[in-house]
Amino acid sequence: MASRIVLQQQNRGEAVPGAVKQKKNMAPEGRNRKALGDIGNVATGRGLEGKKPLPQKPVAVKVKGANVAKVPAARKPAQKKATVKPNPEDIIEISPDTQEKLKEKMQRKKADKDSLKQKATLTSTLTARSKAACGLSKKPKEQVVDIDAADVNNELAVVEYVEDIYSFYKLAENETRVHDYMDSQPEINDRMRAVLIDWLVEVHQKFELNPETLYLTINIVDRYLAVKTTSRRELQLLGISAMLIASKYEEIWAPEVNDFVCISDKSYTHDQVLAMEKEILGQLEWYLTVPTPYVFLARFIKASLPDSEIENMVYFLAELGLMNYATIIYCPSMIAASAVYAARHTLNRTPFWNETLKLHTGFSESQLIECARLLVSYQSAAATHKLKVIYKKYSSPERGVVSLLTPAKSLLAASSSSVLSEQADLRKSTEAAATSSSKMVVVGCQRCHMYVMVTEADPRCPQCKSTTTRKMT
Repeated sequence: MASRIVLQQQNRGEAVPGAVKQKKNMAPEGRNRKALGDIGNVATGRGLEGKKPLPQKPVAVKVKGANVAKVPAARKPAQKKATVKPNPEDIIEISPDTQEKLKEKMQRKKADKDSLKQKATLTSTLTARSKAACGLSKKPKEQVVDIDAADVNNELAVVEYVEDIYSFYKLAENETRVHDYMDSQPEINDRMRAVLIDWLVEVHQKFELNPETLYLTINIVDRYLAVKTTSRRELQLLGISAMLIASKYEEIWAPEVNDFVCISDKSYTHDQVLAMEKEILGQLEWYLTVPTPYVFLARFIKASLPDSEIENMVYFLAELGLMNYATIIYCPSMIAASAVYAARHTLNRTPFWNETLKLHTGFSESQLIECARLLVSYQSAAATHKLKVIYKKYSSPERGVVSLLTPAKSLLAASSSSVLSEQADLRKSTEAAATSSSKMVVVGCQRCHMYVMVTEADPRCPQCKSTTTRKMT
């Protein structure tokens, strides 16, 4: 603080006690520079004429032995940015004619670019051919139809979890799928089974039962024959007992035991039917909730967006497939999907297979072609077959007389060619066997589903080399 007082007194020209006097030869007192002025701590410049001085930033200065207050420092005046005005000669006025010419010029450039893009080069041609060969060519993607959109407000349609239900059915069908069992049945063959199914269809029609009952009856018969050896005499008893169980499971008013006894011309007694019913349920462990082809038919027909004609045709083909033992190698969902595919071919409903059907069935067209050809071959032979119950059933006006329609020629031609090849193979095997000294026998191959000539020494099928053959009866 003492240093501040001394400095103030010196600035005012007052005598400071203890200070040294100035010499006489020095300049007058008024011209002496102020204390600390040489340091630049005091602003000595004047403001511009007619203008206020610029704001000054305080700068702190330290002096030995004392703290000096901040004194504002001088700032340079800000320079204004020079604005360049455009010369009148630089401004170009565009007339309407000039605008039109510019538009035409831009359009020509755009047209030239488009023509260059459309012009096929060697590279683009080769790329397109490669993609087409690999099946990668860009095709318009088919839209998947929402088949449940109309049933949103229908509580019985259970739209919220219908897809989960059918996903479970697809898994469950493999667990309950019937394997090839005919080799384990010494007294029964596929012809006897077809006669039984044909008769059960007639009984089902006479009792006016639901379609689910027929499909479950056939499932029970096949599952029982796959685990239990049955005599020829008990085959019809197995059929009526299986239908009795299926009726109790599916129908509201199921037929009574006496009704089945009477319809079998009293070939079996009341007690025999009940005993067989108990035996069937014991062998199947009371497991009756299985996905039959009808479960999948209901969904796949809906995905086909059908009318009554295609619906009747699908059921006709499906029942023909169930009657013939050769379709047992296919799972229920494939039989249902193949029936839909073959029906669309027969009625010429294009496209024969689309993305909606592929999504809901889970099968592509190539996966169904073999089973569909088999169903069409049954359809073509139905008119001349000895077992005509299914054919007559679907020749009625109530069923749209779909059994009288011409089978699909595209699928029938392929199936007939395969039959001709099988006959040629059979002829070759017969000629080869004729040259052999061993005795010849006719056997049926369960894997190829055809009859072949083999020797007793080598009973293997000449086509698939399988030993799953049995003699023709």
